[in-house]
Amino acid sequence: MPGGEVDLVARRGRTLAFVEVKARNNEGAAALSLDRHRLRRVAVAAERLSARYGQGCDTIRIDAMFIVPGRLPRHMPDVWSG
Repeated sequence: MPGGEVDLVARRGRTLAFVEVKARNNEGAAALSLDRHRLRRVAVAAERLSARYGQGCDTIRIDAMFIVPGRLPRHMPDVWSG
């Protein structure tokens, strides 16, 4: 795959997360917006960026954040299992 993108790079302690953010009108649409193809693009970008941001990390993962009007953001850790 030629390239990918990551919406957020977050680090807490020895955990590094590459986060895909999806904003939709409802929860169902948000969940459906993150398919395997989109996750693969994030994984490609994470592989390329992990050397830059992952020094000293024990855990590197891909998370998702769903944004829906009128609700708190929903964080889903470790959504990619490669």
